[in-house]
Amino acid sequence: MSYDVTIFGIHLKLNPVAFTLPIGDGWPVYWYGIIIALGFMLAIIYGMKNAKRFNVDTDKMLDVIIVTTPVSILCARTYYVIFDGVKLESIGDFFGFGGGGFSGIAIYGAVIGAFACGAIMCKIKKIKIFDMFDLAATAFLIGQGIGRWGNFMNQEAYGTFTGSSWFGMQSNRTIAEMGEGLVHPCFLYESIWCIAGFFVLNYFSKKRRFSGEITLMYCVWYGFERAVVENLRTDSLMIGNLRVSVLVSVIIFIAALVTLIVIRQKQKVVVGDDNYTAMFEDEYADLSPDEETTQEEENNE
Repeated sequence: MSYDVTIFGIHLKLNPVAFTLPIGDGWPVYWYGIIIALGFMLAIIYGMKNAKRFNVDTDKMLDVIIVTTPVSILCARTYYVIFDGVKLESIGDFFGFGGGGFSGIAIYGAVIGAFACGAIMCKIKKIKIFDMFDLAATAFLIGQGIGRWGNFMNQEAYGTFTGSSWFGMQSNRTIAEMGEGLVHPCFLYESIWCIAGFFVLNYFSKKRRFSGEITLMYCVWYGFERAVVENLRTDSLMIGNLRVSVLVSVIIFIAALVTLIVIRQKQKVVVGDDNYTAMFEDEYADLSPDEETTQEEENNE
């Protein structure tokens, strides 16, 4: 099935299937999977190139990724099945066999699974957990920012009507499910926010004050956006009248923000604001003690 899409006045024709392999009756390969794989690959490349800056050994990092990745996918599916109320009659239903393939996953399940399994693997491989988490958090935003375009190819993760004559998106799928009118392209909002977040976190990662700081910043950055954008979506996982992702996002946002503020305040108390920091660390390095005292007296005159 192809989609006739109009987004911000631009008309496109999309086919979710990139190509079909000549296996059996034909094995379709979807753009969704290709785009997710691309985001994942770029995230790993970032990790490989920046691991040293985060004090993480690249070989050990790859060991963690190899184990954590499949666990994260299973956690993403489990999270979705639990909160969407999917009825499983067999193990095949969990993986979507016979129902159009593996479908129905949730990013929060993947993130929670990645951090939980990652922590265990870091212990096993003797990696400092929060150094690894800081590296992973920055890389996550690459994968999330790019991966959301897989939702665009599937024409999913959209929101309510914008009420505008040009701002928004419409396709034959949104019309069939929602009716005529432009809807919020929530996938685009999150993609832009995540990509912007990558540049923000990458910048601050070069000025880290403590291990875990970037992880907390990730939780604040992503938690805030998801709590807002999720309210626009029409396909949210629900507990009664409560959107699960909004609840999780608000908890993560508040907890991370409070923790970040408390740790930074404690650092200010320990370091103090009156300590002198030389403009050049070695400005007196070549002077003898007597010469250093004389130099300081001259500077004070």
